[in-house]
Amino acid sequence: MKLYDSVERVLRQKGSQVYAIAPHATVYEALETMVEHDIGALLVMRGIDLVGIISERDYVRKVILKGQSSKETKVHEIMSSPAITVNPRTTVDECMHRMTDERCRHLTVAEDGRVVGVVSIGDLVNWIMTAQDLTINQLQDYISGKYPA
Repeated sequence: MKLYDSVERVLRQKGSQVYAIAPHATVYEALETMVEHDIGALLVMRGIDLVGIISERDYVRKVILKGQSSKETKVHEIMSSPAITVNPRTTVDECMHRMTDERCRHLTVAEDGRVVGVVSIGDLVNWIMTAQDLTINQLQDYISGKYPA
């Protein structure tokens, strides 16, 4: 595991399950789905077409703080669009930079116009921490003479 591993490897480990909602659904329905699956964002899909992403952050900034009703507001009214996408060959490092530059916490992974997964900042941080732990263990083994010659 390395910073220069592809996001495809991250998806293989975490799974490529994608949760989505239609743009005409209510924000309340989106929140119920996020809670049900313990996730912080949903893709907004019209059929197989990606039209945006809705996150807890969108809800707080565009519904709660503006005094709107989540049961009356539609997903398409507050979603972030277009969704920020990367391809499966994008590295973990590139994803981290992209999230920082775009100020987002979720990236849609797509290939040939088809969604193949979603990665969150948490997924990438976990990948990096695991990579660092492996490196530290290898260095300790090397220093103590346990590393294979």
